[in-house]
Amino acid sequence: MQPRDLLASAVGLAVGLAVLAALAAVAGGRAVLDALGGARPGLVAVVAAAILAWLCLWGLALRAVLAALGTDVGAVDAVLVNAAAAFANHVTPFGQAGGEPATALLVAEVGGTPFERALGAITSFDVLNVVPSLSLAAVGVAAYATVAALGVRLRTVAAGLAVVAVAAPLVAGVAWRRRRALEATLVGVLTRVARAAGRRLPRVRPPDRSSVAARVEGYVAPIEAVAGDRRRLVVALAASTAGWLAQVVGLWLALRAVGAVVPLYVPLFVVPLGTVGAALPTPGGLGGIEPIQVALLTATTTAATAPVTAAVLLFSVGGFILTTSVGAGAVAVLGMRTRAIGLG
Repeated sequence: MQPRDLLASAVGLAVGLAVLAALAAVAGGRAVLDALGGARPGLVAVVAAAILAWLCLWGLALRAVLAALGTDVGAVDAVLVNAAAAFANHVTPFGQAGGEPATALLVAEVGGTPFERALGAITSFDVLNVVPSLSLAAVGVAAYATVAALGVRLRTVAAGLAVVAVAAPLVAGVAWRRRRALEATLVGVLTRVARAAGRRLPRVRPPDRSSVAARVEGYVAPIEAVAGDRRRLVVALAASTAGWLAQVVGLWLALRAVGAVVPLYVPLFVVPLGTVGAALPTPGGLGGIEPIQVALLTATTTAATAPVTAAVLLFSVGGFILTTSVGAGAVAVLGMRTRAIGLG
């Protein structure tokens, strides 16, 4: 990692930790620490298992996506790549956005596929994971609405989910039908950008339009291949949904571990909606996800703020540390394997 990127990651981590410290202080400070200290070890262990299950399940979803592209990656390798992707998202600047190219490089190395094709696979994987999250959030909000009146915030959330549920398929359908025109537009824009960069960087020779078109096609083709393989698409969606459910159960158990009992359908929408905070340019969205989850949980349940905050920190920050550690190990394993192949 370049020094500038390392500094950006360090600053992002510091910002995230500062937000978490402020969140804990506002929620009661000592009461939050007491709740964490009194967490039931057995349930904490199950929370960790749920987080690891999520990593494995999304690894299987990634494997199905890669299989749709004709890239044969074993289940273990797919899980390792997904764990390494979590590590990349947690240590690169700008969180999720910064980690995707690094993940694509890993996929390219493990699967022996061109970078553009690997990046297209990762894009497909990311888009695919959004579908179950919206569905589960809608189910959770609907279940909540059957037993309690929706407050102003949840009515806004429900309305937003309804709009997205209607608009997203329409936009996706139009984009799919006009994908050739959109692809041509993208090629034109990128070609102009490359030429402008070439004029300002004398030593850099900008690619011509045909080269740009070939690279864009290498990126778009995997997305088309995944969309066209219905069997593997169903497998990927099923594994992705199971991964989301593992996260939901993990947060639910974290709440129980600190003595906060809430209905399971509440984390069903809290977990997906909380990921909006991942847009914060910190490693893994740290400091962006947690306040949203705490706000939703305290607004929709009678649980006290301190134990709710403790549970969210246990699940989210504990999960961050766990997945980063496992991901670092996965990167090491994949790196050693790549070097061994190179030496062989």
